[in-house]
Amino acid sequence: MSYDAHNIYYRFDDHLSRLVLDYEASRRVDENSDRLYHDIPSEEYSEDLFRTHNVKRGLRNADGSGVVAGLTRISDVHGYNVVDGRVVPDEGHLILRGYDIEDLIENAQKEDRFGYEEVAYLLITGELPTTSELDDFNGRLGAYRHLSSEFVRQFPITTVSPSIMNALQRAVLLLYAFDSDPDSITPEHEVDVAISLLSRLPRIAAFAHTFRSAQASGSRPSVPIPEPGFSTAEAILQILRGEDGYTRAEAMLLDVMLMLHAEHGGGNNSTFACRVLSSSATDAYSAYAAAIGSLKGPRHGGANAKVVAMHEDIRAHVTNWEDEDELAAYLEKILRRQAFDGSGLIYGMGHAVYTLSDPRAVLCKRYARGLAHAKGMGEEFELIERIEKLAPQVMADVRGTTKPICANIDLYTGFIYKMLGIPDTLFTPLFAVARTAGWAAHRMEELICAHRIIRPAYRSVLESGDYVPLAERKGRRECLAG
Repeated sequence: MSYDAHNIYYRFDDHLSRLVLDYEASRRVDENSDRLYHDIPSEEYSEDLFRTHNVKRGLRNADGSGVVAGLTRISDVHGYNVVDGRVVPDEGHLILRGYDIEDLIENAQKEDRFGYEEVAYLLITGELPTTSELDDFNGRLGAYRHLSSEFVRQFPITTVSPSIMNALQRAVLLLYAFDSDPDSITPEHEVDVAISLLSRLPRIAAFAHTFRSAQASGSRPSVPIPEPGFSTAEAILQILRGEDGYTRAEAMLLDVMLMLHAEHGGGNNSTFACRVLSSSATDAYSAYAAAIGSLKGPRHGGANAKVVAMHEDIRAHVTNWEDEDELAAYLEKILRRQAFDGSGLIYGMGHAVYTLSDPRAVLCKRYARGLAHAKGMGEEFELIERIEKLAPQVMADVRGTTKPICANIDLYTGFIYKMLGIPDTLFTPLFAVARTAGWAAHRMEELICAHRIIRPAYRSVLESGDYVPLAERKGRRECLAG
């Protein structure tokens, strides 16, 4: 049984055409708009200026560590120790509410059960659930998973976008209209909103992908009715794999990915964005939409798609994947901006906090290896392992860096999603789906424990000017003519 969405899937092409025409009309550049488009202040601020004014660029200290902006009991991202004022590299650990992520994942896998819901409960409440508490939590998620017919009627046309992340943002804001008391910030309402988004966002993301694909192919979108008792991982694969189905091993691996992405400290950009908005006491939907917008950026959650593209480029240009010398030489070309996208970056390597290891990458590799060989993708998996092995030394040779460089989770996530048959347009949206649990925990902590709006300061380096009457001002061309 499925939703027949034909009655709501109407004239997307006309709608998009109007948007494109309006946008193109607004972009016409003539003499009067020349300065508007070409004289935007664009001079970069030098590092000396930041040092002179003692400004922490990007809220980072000189040694690369983050400026401490608050306190949290939710999680800890450990990658180094500070000894006598020096940063000393250490093995990475991700601690959620006092529990190591490795222990949480390994115990769920050992008991052959899905663990993401347990992690979400832990993040929100601060305690591991009992069997009955977890059953109740899963029941609540299942009850919210079905999307109302009114929402489904409005959702596709209001979220037409080439970006599923953009669709997620708009869908979250649309859910505000379906809440009887959307501006409430009581703990009970916050929990209800968190459960609503944890259960609905996976289906909304899949909806957005399905409608976009149907639009491209001219077919009717169809989304199955949610199965009672499905885990979040199963609910996602049910929609994406359709009649092709999926194995329990695939669902369990996706569950591991959701657990690894559920939370990563309050200092990451999207979580901080969520906390900044929450500190103003705005509604939950606005705060979560802002977090999704942050995660979309290629410097944050959007990086995983770049890793996949880089792997494809390496496979195409390295003839012998087992030849470490040939692979290292091509990685050097990437670093020297002579190959791939010209950025000089080996995507998936390095992290702001982790130094010797990223525990999430370690766990990704551990649980992906078996499925990769079972699917006949073992050679690709081993190529990624060689990139992880060789890249740190190549980066040290080319750039002269002395800081330890380890693989981050992005090195493996795209490959894992590819094995699971998940389209690349959904890589970052699934990151957002999982991270909603962490965002919810941080929003509640900000509302309940902090009680102060986050308002950092910016040092002005503005130069003064003399006001010129409107009639005496010259346009761009007059200035150029002297």
